[in-house]
Order: sequence, then C-alpha cells, then structure tokens
Amino acid sequence: MLGIVFSLVAIAFAVLTIAGMWRTFQKASRPGWAAIVPVYNFYVMVKIGGNAWWWLIVFLIPVVNIVAAIKIPIDVAKAFGQGIGFGLGLGFLSFIFFPLLGFGDYEYQGVPE
Repeated sequence: MLGIVFSLVAIAFAVLTIAGMWRTFQKASRPGWAAIVPVYNFYVMVKIGGNAWWWLIVFLIPVVNIVAAIKIPIDVAKAFGQGIGFGLGLGFLSFIFFPLLGFGDYEYQGVPE
C-alpha cells in the first residue's frame, strides 16, 4: 500500500514539474513539448539561460554535472528576472518552482547583460 501512495505522489510531482516547465518554455518562446523530451529539455533550459550549447555536454559528465545542475537553473531564473534563491529552487524543488515560474506572473526578460 505504501508503494502505491509513493508512486502516486511521485507521478503528481512529475506532472507538476512537466506542466510548469511546459509553460516556462512557452513564455520563453520555446516549444512547450520540449519539457517531455529527455536531454532536449535541458538543452532548451541551457538556451533560455543564455548559455553555450556545450553546457549540455557538461551536464552529461558525472560529478562535473553537479555544477551544471546548479548553474543552469540559476541562469533560467535570472532570464525571468529572479535571483539565485529562485534558481536554486528550480534546481532542487522543481515541482514547486517550475509551476510558480510557468503559471505565475513572471515574464521572460531574456539574458541579462
């Protein structure tokens, strides 16, 4: 019984994350469906944050990918006018922060200079 409850909670978190990421991508004039394509969704996040394509390669290298997993969400948050704390939230609590970003009043501002 506990396994079923855990599975349902995990599915709910995944749906929240995907829905929020979908809307976030659309706000940044990217295809929303990219949120459901593994690896490509991270590439889209790399581009939204204004980073070079090779950050996707960094993401695929074990241990080093920790840097990318922290940097990329922070850059996405900055592209929406948010700070480092919001970016860390995107990285560590994505099921909360992506829906906030996607369905909230946050507007895509592009990459800050």
